Amino acid sequence: MTRYTSDQNRSVSQAIRTTPFGDTLLIGAGPAAIHVAVQLSRGWSSKLGLLNREGPHAARLLHDLEKSQQCVSSRVHGEEYQHLEGTVRLHRFYAGYTSLEVDGSWKTIIICTPCDSYRDVIRQLQLERLPFVHTIVLLSPSFGSNLLVTSELPLVRSIDVISLSTYFAATKFDSASMTTSYTKAMKKKIYAASNQSSSWSIEPLQRFISGLGIQCDIVSNPLEAESRSITMYVHPPLFINEFSLDQILSHEPSKKSMYKLYPEGPITSQVIHVMVELWREISRFLISCGSKPINLLQFMNDDNYPVREENLSRYEIEHFVELEPIHQEYLLYIRYSSLLIDPFSSTDEQGKYFDFSAVPYKQVYQDECGRWLIPRIPFEDYKRLKVLSRMAELMDVNMPQTLQLIQLFEQRLQQFMAEKGASAIHPDMFNDRAMEEADVIYRAWECAT
Repeated sequence: MTRYTSDQNRSVSQAIRTTPFGDTLLIGAGPAAIHVAVQLSRGWSSKLGLLNREGPHAARLLHDLEKSQQCVSSRVHGEEYQHLEGTVRLHRFYAGYTSLEVDGSWKTIIICTPCDSYRDVIRQLQLERLPFVHTIVLLSPSFGSNLLVTSELPLVRSIDVISLSTYFAATKFDSASMTTSYTKAMKKKIYAASNQSSSWSIEPLQRFISGLGIQCDIVSNPLEAESRSITMYVHPPLFINEFSLDQILSHEPSKKSMYKLYPEGPITSQVIHVMVELWREISRFLISCGSKPINLLQFMNDDNYPVREENLSRYEIEHFVELEPIHQEYLLYIRYSSLLIDPFSSTDEQGKYFDFSAVPYKQVYQDECGRWLIPRIPFEDYKRLKVLSRMAELMDVNMPQTLQLIQLFEQRLQQFMAEKGASAIHPDMFNDRAMEEADVIYRAWECAT
């Protein structure tokens, strides 16, 4: 029988209690953060904290947390995911960055906010007052987010910044409370990469995600991981076109659907042509960055949602990159036509399948002060295109289709703002720093390479 000294006993006890991520602070208090917090509570983190910027959301959540005794809960759709449901009591909730304790014990930070706020998040955290932080996870980054965040870190610190290709679930608030999230679907596969060649956290993160039933592949660099988000290829052509913008920028309720064929939705042969051209431009750009481009059809089918082999053969999927552009467009049109209904659903009593493509447009809306806002689809997609376009310009990569999409959105945005009047537009609509951030990302990329 092995005997230990008192010091050794303490070391062994501490080792037993050690969790892969240690004390973990989640930034952002939306449904994704709550879902992730509950999953981390199963032996992955020691203490859990939640921080949200000051404002009405933080105030409402603080009120709900007081009623729930600091507990948050996660509900998940589907019998196969029932083991992921649960409740956890938060160690701390911070309503604003100024309330964040100095010299806190937080070791891991998971940023669950929209990617266009990452730079502000890092600046407001003031990492010099969080000396133990060694890992930052970007839950839902955009292309270049890792380089942007890394550029804001203290030079004297070697912090492991990990990008996921996308958030690994589709989650919203439960209708009953802001302390409960409801996850309606889980991704099949995501990608991850670190800014450190010898990352100490990426393998535990991979195990954590795999434990949720999601395949997590580690790729060579963050840009490669960040380029493996389906929205990067699909959202701009589907939602930055005259048909979709007519729906999105109208305050009259739309009866159209985001993923249907014209005239019920935006999908036409021209939209599919733009999708293929955009993919080809992004692929050329990724190669110039030293990253591996994707097989678009295989990525759609294998990593996102498949269709039946009667619609698309395995050969066509795997050899998509080698085909002529018109053949590629044909196959993508078949893919979207095959997903008008859920091809793997069961028929109802009338023999009908689930109407998979009947997803309503999110339209412009007004805040509590009556100021107009444009939904993240496609405003966030537009800003991502601007970053890509600017970086491509700096790297002498020609991306004319990307530029056309940017110009169309800007034209329609200016028309909308002129119609409503500048004073009636929310300030966030004028807070577009995409070009500035693209320059920062490019300089960081040059330094890293």
